[in-house]
Amino acid sequence: MGNNRGRGLQANVLGTFDTVVMAVAGSAPAYSLAATTAVLVGAVGLASPAALLYCAIPMLGIALAFSYLSRIDTNAGASYSWVGRTLHPFLGFISGWALVVSATIFMVAGSLPAGSMTLSLFDEGLADNTALSTLVGAAWFVAMLLVVLGGARLTVRAQLIMSGVELAILALFAVGAVLHTDNARPFEWSWLGFSHFDGVSGFASGALIAAFYYWGWDVTSNLSEETKDSRRTTGLAGLIGVGIVFLLFEAFTIAVNVILTSQQIQDNDANVLAVLGEEIWPGWGGKLLIVSVMLSTIATLETTLIQVTRSLFAMGRDHTMPSALGKVHRTWNTPYVAITVVGAVALLMLVASNALGSVGDILENAIAAIGLQIAVYYGLAGLAVVVAYRKMLLKSPSNFLFGGLWPFLGALFMFWIFIESLSDLSNASIAIGIGGLAVGLVPMLWYWRQGSDYYRPADLDASDVVETDYIPDGYTAAEAERSRVHEGLPTDF
Repeated sequence: MGNNRGRGLQANVLGTFDTVVMAVAGSAPAYSLAATTAVLVGAVGLASPAALLYCAIPMLGIALAFSYLSRIDTNAGASYSWVGRTLHPFLGFISGWALVVSATIFMVAGSLPAGSMTLSLFDEGLADNTALSTLVGAAWFVAMLLVVLGGARLTVRAQLIMSGVELAILALFAVGAVLHTDNARPFEWSWLGFSHFDGVSGFASGALIAAFYYWGWDVTSNLSEETKDSRRTTGLAGLIGVGIVFLLFEAFTIAVNVILTSQQIQDNDANVLAVLGEEIWPGWGGKLLIVSVMLSTIATLETTLIQVTRSLFAMGRDHTMPSALGKVHRTWNTPYVAITVVGAVALLMLVASNALGSVGDILENAIAAIGLQIAVYYGLAGLAVVVAYRKMLLKSPSNFLFGGLWPFLGALFMFWIFIESLSDLSNASIAIGIGGLAVGLVPMLWYWRQGSDYYRPADLDASDVVETDYIPDGYTAAEAERSRVHEGLPTDF
C-alpha cells in the first residue's frame, strides 16, 4: 500500500530549514491576521489572545500526531494513508477527501483577496472591483500553479522570497507595536485568561475561528516523500511552524487590543492589519502591511496547491481516484495531471463564484465550511497516532504524553468544535462543509468496489516499524544502531 508504481516524486529535495519555511507559509500568518482578526474580535472581544492561546495547545497535540505518524509512514497523502491504516480505509479516504475539498475551496477564497490587495496598492477604489480582483487573483493563482508544476526546489525558492519578506515586515511591526505610546487601552493579563469569554459557547466560537488561523502547517507531511531524512524533519518542522505562527498571532492580536479602539476594528473589518500599520507607522505602515498580507496570501496559495495535489497524487497511485492523478512528469518530478486538474477546477470555481454576485457572502460561507472539514481530518489523525503507537505508549513517559495523551486530547478538541459549531453556522456553510464531504462517498465506494489495494491495508503499528533498521541520511548502519532508542522514540522537544 502506498508503494510507488511507475515514477515517484523527487526524493531529498528539501532540507530542514526549507521545510520549516513551508510550515510557516502554510499557516499564512499575515493573511490569517488580516482576514480573521476582526471576525475573532467580533466573536470574543478582548478574549481574542486567549482564544489563540487555548487553541494552540490542542493544535500542538495534532502537530505531535503528525510528527509521530510521519516517522513510521512516509506518504505524500499523510493523514489519508495513516488514518486508512490505523482506523479504517473509509475514514482514511474521507480524511484525504476533506483536505482535497477544503484546499480547493480555499484556493478560490484565497485568490480573490490576493487580487484585491494587489489592486489596493495602486488604487484603493479598484480593490472593491470584484471582476478586476478576480482577474488579478486568477493571474496570481496561475503563476503559483506554474511554480508548483516546476518542482519542489523551485517551489521552495519562491517560498523563501515571499515568506522571507512577509516575516521581516511582520517582525518590524511587532517591534513597532511594543514601542508605540499612543494606545487605546493598557495591556491586561486577563486577556489571556477565561474571564472575557461569554460562557462555553463563546469559548467554542472563538476556538473554531482560532483553529483555522493555524491551518496549513501540515503541508510538511504532504512533502515528506521529497524531504531529506523526512521521518525526523517533517514532524519537527510542523511543530516549529506552529510555534512561530503562534507567537506572531499573539503579538499582533495583543497589539490590536492595545492600539486600536473597538470602533476602528469594527469599521475596518476586512483591513484591520492596514489600520494597525497606519497607527504604528503613519504614512507608510498600512501599505507595507498590505504588501506582507498580499505575499502571505500568494505564498499560502502555493502551499495549499502542494497539499491538494500531493494528496490526489497519493490517491491516484493507490487507485482510490483515477490512476492518471498518480502520474509524475519526467522532467519536473511533479504530479502534473493532479496539478492541471486542480488548477482547472479552482479557476472554474473562481469564475463561477464571481458570476454569483455576492462573493463576500460566498467566501464567508466557504471559509466556515473549510473549518468543519479541517476539524475532521485533524481529529482523525489525532486518533490514528494513538492506535499506531498503542503498544509503545507505556514504554516511556514521553511516548505516553507526546504520542498518546496530548494528540488524543487534541482530537477530542477538534471533534468538539466541529459539533459545537454546527449550531452556529449558516445553512450554506453546513451544506458546503458536510455536502463537500458527502460527495467523496461516490469515488470512495466506486474504487472500493473496483478492489483497490488501499482498502486491504497493512496495519500501521509503530512497534514493528521502530524495531526495523531505519538508517537516517548520513548515518552508517553501526551509527544508526548505536543511536536508536529501542524502548520508544526520542521526542522532538
